Amino acid sequence: MDFNKRVVDTIRSKRSAVCVGLDVEPGKLPQILKNEKDPVLKFNKEIIEATQEFTAAYKPNLAFYEQFGTKGFEYFEKTLDMMGGDVLKIADAKRGDIGNTSKKYAHAFFETFNCDAITLSPYMGEDSVTPFLEREDKGVFILALTSNRGSFDFQMQKMSDGRFLYEIVIEKINSWNIKNNCGLVIGATHPQMFEGIRKLAPGIPYLIPGIGAQGGDLENTVKYGFVKDEVLALVNSSRGIIFASDGPDFAERAGEEAKKLRDMINSYL
Repeated sequence: MDFNKRVVDTIRSKRSAVCVGLDVEPGKLPQILKNEKDPVLKFNKEIIEATQEFTAAYKPNLAFYEQFGTKGFEYFEKTLDMMGGDVLKIADAKRGDIGNTSKKYAHAFFETFNCDAITLSPYMGEDSVTPFLEREDKGVFILALTSNRGSFDFQMQKMSDGRFLYEIVIEKINSWNIKNNCGLVIGATHPQMFEGIRKLAPGIPYLIPGIGAQGGDLENTVKYGFVKDEVLALVNSSRGIIFASDGPDFAERAGEEAKKLRDMINSYL
């Protein structure tokens, strides 16, 4: 089964388009975990168990694991194992380098860690992306129009033909999607662009950050970014779910927030 079909099937079987970002910040861990042998792993375990019913994907951001050095890769690998087999495991690594380097990154995340997908930067061009596209069952979400303010620096610049740079990027990604395993990262802070983007890439899944702490517009994100008959988007929330509480009820509150987001998306659909 190709990756993009698996995205659709997972969303359908879980009845959820939620992606939970597992971005662990030591200073925000609940006080109740401070005396644990491995508070990071205990935190992730509790969060995953509380949210698994309501989510279709998890997205650990590598920076939040690399901060711990070699120990962080152990945390990352064990966290992936905790997720089970009925969700998509997305490495938020934002890789993208020359071909030989990308081959090693692809091997690391798809073979060694057995992630289902990875986020990539496209700005070094086709040869930096194609090593990640060799397996149709493994997917990439390529940065197209991101949710941060800096997206206006390059992505929103108009070219001589009147198109935005991000539109040219999407056109290229369409041409790379030979094995139906390319997706786009589109920030929810740009909902006014969603309708036009979906016309540019009608059959490609989105990974949508920016909901929650970044203030993205969920209703318009669903209205213009989703495809109703086959839901082709995962809506990510990190801080808004995993740090919903810093008290003893942190896991319970995370589950409540994941369920709330799932139900809101489904109601808009």
